[in-house]
Amino acid sequence: MAEPITVTERAAKRINEIVASEKQPKALRVSVLGGGCSGFQYEFSLDDAKQEDDVEVVRNGAVVRVDSMSMLYMIGSEIDFEDSLIGASFKVNNPQATSSCGCGTSFSI
Repeated sequence: MAEPITVTERAAKRINEIVASEKQPKALRVSVLGGGCSGFQYEFSLDDAKQEDDVEVVRNGAVVRVDSMSMLYMIGSEIDFEDSLIGASFKVNNPQATSSCGCGTSFSI
């Protein structure tokens, strides 16, 4: 069965680099919140506890957790990590998004 979201090799590598310095095992939590300039926005945080309704995706040891409500807005998405001249950040390539803002952290459906 295919995963509801995918994590790129670059994103998995960066997650592993970030959590390597943590005392407790951590995962990258991705949430969808109301707000932002396009209606919804992504929130990224470190998380040490899996919730009952979480969808968990593992790639090369890197763990990404998404709660079930956020997953409704993210099915089919790819989580990537970009390191460019304007900065380094996680990006969500979401096929459900009909538009997004210039910074790439907010979107509409």
